Amino acid sequence: MSDRIRALLTRRRATLLTVAVLLCLPPFYLDAFWLRIGLFSMAAAIGAVGLALLSGTAGQLSLGHAFFLAVGAYGYTWLAGDPGPGLPTALAVPLAVLMAGLAGGLFSPVAGRVKGIYLGIATLALVFLGHHVLLTAESVTGGFNGRSVPPLSLGGFTFDAGDELTVLGVSFGAEERLWFLGLALFALTWFTARGLLRSRPGRALAALRDSETAAAVMGVDVARHRSAAFVVSSMYAGLAGVLLALAFRRVVPDYFGLVLSVDYLAMIVIGGLGSVAGATAGAVFVTALPLLMTRYADQLPLVAAPGSAEGAVGPTEAARYLYGAAIVLVLLYAPDGLHGLARRARDRLRRRRTPTTDPTTAVPSPPPPAAAARPKEHTP
Repeated sequence: MSDRIRALLTRRRATLLTVAVLLCLPPFYLDAFWLRIGLFSMAAAIGAVGLALLSGTAGQLSLGHAFFLAVGAYGYTWLAGDPGPGLPTALAVPLAVLMAGLAGGLFSPVAGRVKGIYLGIATLALVFLGHHVLLTAESVTGGFNGRSVPPLSLGGFTFDAGDELTVLGVSFGAEERLWFLGLALFALTWFTARGLLRSRPGRALAALRDSETAAAVMGVDVARHRSAAFVVSSMYAGLAGVLLALAFRRVVPDYFGLVLSVDYLAMIVIGGLGSVAGATAGAVFVTALPLLMTRYADQLPLVAAPGSAEGAVGPTEAARYLYGAAIVLVLLYAPDGLHGLARRARDRLRRRRTPTTDPTTAVPSPPPPAAAARPKEHTP
């Protein structure tokens, strides 16, 4: 291994360690509002990474992502709650993720044979069907009013504010405890997704996105890889649904509607299709913007606080206008999203930092060799 590669790996490890330490600090300095924004953003990032693998890498359009989030959220609530089997919460989490993957597997034959806008319409039916089931299956879902979410317990440690816990002089409530759980789940998502993209199946999905004919000629089973991408995306969505349920502490059917699916599409478009980092950036932008505008609505022009004068633009609507405009700008001027913009800015900065040769000390290049003498032609 060359010194340059070794130095690059050392720099990356140092960067990852620094980022990990910085991400562990907010519970000690920020209040519950900012921690909730971080929790919702981490849950959205997990789901957005799954959709980025499906739409950005495999090239499959899905409008049913909210359905699989609902399966994960309600699956955990039912498995660990009463009425329900009342399983240990540590066991209910992976089972809820598997339930979302099973739901994706049941739909995968359709995803393996349908593509483009037709798959989008087919997955759209899942959202309406799921919303109807959530409203009518009251014994499982609680109906319109939803259900309370049992707090997660691992090894006797409960992720809620039930018992007193103080760390370094800071009282740890539910948000502080869930913060570290969210970090662990997001880190798991980040590394598994990046590993998948760099593996042979990830390269096969990228080839499938570029050209199905060329991928089939190279030996890629088109239907099988499409179906597998849909199942993996569903499992990421199920994990995001579990974290959302734990952060909200109550699940209601109206949250898992078509608007949520559109929000996830906005995340991956704004962040950059096919990129884990881009999906994360887009998820933070789309999730945090309406929450911040709600908190500071009285200080923003043309935005009214929730429940104020009739006809005024509320913070949630204003946030949707803003990231709708962001989608248009991205499609026009930066098709690769925020991740592409950051990559180009980093490359430009790196070129500026590269030392150039001083013209006063440059070694002159040797003159080109003289052309061979050509015999003179005599005029007859």
